[in-house]
Amino acid sequence: MTDTRPNILWYCTDQQRFDTIAALGNEYVQTPTIDQFVEDGVAFTSAYCQSPICTPSRSSFMTGMYPSRVHNTRNGNDTFPDHPPLISKLLADSGYDCGMVGKFHLQSSGYRTEPRLDDGYSFWKFSHAPRDDWKVGHDYADWVKAQGGDLDAMRNSDERVDPEMHQTTWATDMAIEFLSHERSGPWMLNVNIYDPHPPFVPPKTYADRFNPDDMPGPWFQESDLAQQEILKDIDFQDEVRRPEDHRARQAQALYYAMIAQIDDQFARLLKAIDDAGQTDNTVVIFTSDHGEALGDHGLMFKGCRFYEGLVRVPLIFRWPGHLKKNLRSDALVELLDLTATVLELAGLDQPDYMQGRSLLPIMTGEADPSHFRDSVRCEYFEALHPHFTGGSGTYATMYRRDHWKLVVYHGHGLGELHNLKDDPQEFNNLWDDSAHSQIKAQLVFESFDQHVLLTTDVGSERIAPM
Repeated sequence: MTDTRPNILWYCTDQQRFDTIAALGNEYVQTPTIDQFVEDGVAFTSAYCQSPICTPSRSSFMTGMYPSRVHNTRNGNDTFPDHPPLISKLLADSGYDCGMVGKFHLQSSGYRTEPRLDDGYSFWKFSHAPRDDWKVGHDYADWVKAQGGDLDAMRNSDERVDPEMHQTTWATDMAIEFLSHERSGPWMLNVNIYDPHPPFVPPKTYADRFNPDDMPGPWFQESDLAQQEILKDIDFQDEVRRPEDHRARQAQALYYAMIAQIDDQFARLLKAIDDAGQTDNTVVIFTSDHGEALGDHGLMFKGCRFYEGLVRVPLIFRWPGHLKKNLRSDALVELLDLTATVLELAGLDQPDYMQGRSLLPIMTGEADPSHFRDSVRCEYFEALHPHFTGGSGTYATMYRRDHWKLVVYHGHGLGELHNLKDDPQEFNNLWDDSAHSQIKAQLVFESFDQHVLLTTDVGSERIAPM
């Protein structure tokens, strides 16, 4: 019997904010391919990751569970739990030919290449970062060497890495190689681009397109300095500085240049699918694992904060003839819902332990695109080692309901409360405002309820009444 399920291309960038696509409102970026992709598909403009850090976020959407339920809440972990199985394994067991290109990062790649799991991938081309730190097993660095290149020398030159030898280009080449394989059934390919992750070092040909003086700059007010001073013991990768001290406009220009290169390589990949005659039977998903501060509120990079630039990410689907075109949904959704959606697309029942919900009813026009979840959740549980942050090994949670966002920095007696309707850039922390004490108390109660109900592991399966 012929397997008519769709192919699935799951394209995930690293550390790309929600507000980095021209078609979705950013006039400073150059994303013609993604713009057309938005017009051809469904964009969820209020999609939230489940952690503002790589490994817990990726652990979450690769299993369909919150990071704390997966017991994988940190970067730098030695191992990954044996249960639950990865979604790639579930798809492979159901007959999909699964491939992985680029970064995986469910376990540490410090001082080693990342060990393979029972992941279901028949095609594995690994690149944790665009460096040459691994003696063996780093497929991207080996590819550069085979062409006579030297990654470290190129990264430190004025020209930076040549576009032809860039990790984003390599990932596209490897993806096209996977597409060329003969197969009788459907495929699923994870393409995990390292950019626009720091360091912000795009090829010079892309950097030259963006003038820092033309950039809008970060979301910053002088009051941010006092607010971040209150939170100084809370983990973050960089020191609080004014935008000019961060050279934030230059960072923004370089960040947008990296995204421009991603856009060009994404175009190559979509064309390869089209040239293979597979566009109509391929679901393409564009997303990212988490965002980037990019100077907002005096912060650069990532860490234990839950501002919109750090926790909202792109989430766009395209499947010609099956999903709506040019549909933009501002409903609250989570990347866990992406996981559930992939399972439904693959014709698989969702296991009871998974915590997301399929987005297909919105994308097919069967459900109201203005509402999906009542609330969304994000976690940070000692995700980065304090050695790298100067922090204290922070535990924190975010809860967003309607236009209210609550953040609790557990064990510190600190928090943030933002009204995103009146203050979308999160300048005015209402945590200590007596006029908002009632809504704060209600949200704390709801967030605590959510934490207990969604993340408590009750242990062994029940087999008897007592």
